[in-house]
Amino acid sequence: MTQRITVIDYGMGNLRSVAKAVEHVAAAGDEVLVTDDPKLILESDRVVFPGQGAARDCMAAISDHHLNRAVLDAARSKPFLGICMGQQVLLDFSEENGGTPLLGMISGRVRRFSGGVAPDGEMMKIPHMGWNQVSQHYAHPLWRGIEQESRFYFVHSYYVDPAQPELVAATTDYGVSFASAIAEGNLFAVQFHPEKSADAGLRLLRNFVQWQPSIQEYSRAVNTRD
Repeated sequence: MTQRITVIDYGMGNLRSVAKAVEHVAAAGDEVLVTDDPKLILESDRVVFPGQGAARDCMAAISDHHLNRAVLDAARSKPFLGICMGQQVLLDFSEENGGTPLLGMISGRVRRFSGGVAPDGEMMKIPHMGWNQVSQHYAHPLWRGIEQESRFYFVHSYYVDPAQPELVAATTDYGVSFASAIAEGNLFAVQFHPEKSADAGLRLLRNFVQWQPSIQEYSRAVNTRD
């Protein structure tokens, strides 16, 4: 059965590389659509929500494109993958830009790295940029075929700190152990960029386009935050 996979366009993500990566792993006949049309987003079979930039700019762009409700409804009703800022804006509040309210689907805050000294004695640079290991916390379907401690590509100065630790699907160390992936029901969101993460990233995207969350998973996602 063919499907429509929608990449949400609110003007703040590396949409071309994300869409091309999804096209690469999608099945023959699947449609990959880049759009900011709420109706098309909600009519799709699964949704990818990428993003980059500052929290305040991202929230303004989401509002300008009238996508607040569509993002939340999609995240509660169909397989949904958040990437980078597409992970962060799902939480309540970010420390960025002097404090920025976010979409509030998941309880928690987005915090800034404090820096510090790396194991080799060098000062840790902010933003956290480059390849780093991801420690999987349990056998989620999106980790299928991806080895524990595989390396993914990161570019960020802030990280999510969900109020419910059971939502953490993976952690990464960069001066602090932070949630590099969170999951609840039909929602999976990552801080790293799978579209820039070579074979492991493509495998995660392939797992996503094939993922069929159970009815129980959907129920847990809907009840994450009302």
